[in-house]
Amino acid sequence: ALAPPGLQPPAPYRQALLPLPVYLLVAFGCYSLATVGYRLATFNDCEEAAAELQEHISAARADLRRRGLRF
Repeated sequence: ALAPPGLQPPAPYRQALLPLPVYLLVAFGCYSLATVGYRLATFNDCEEAAAELQEHISAARADLRRRGLRF
C-alpha cells in the first residue's frame, strides 16, 4: 500500500502490527483506570481542612441570615 513493494514486512509481522494502536489504547485505558482507582482508595482525609470549611460555611450562613436570607 504505502511502502515500496520490496520493503513490506512479512505477513505475520503485518498481522501483529496492524492492531497495535488499539492494543496500546486499551493498555493505556487500563493503566489510567487502575491509577485512578488506586488514588481513590488511598485518598487522605484532611480533618483540619474539613473543620475550617465548616467554620467558613457557618460564618457565611450567619452573615446571610443577618442580611435577611432564609434557608
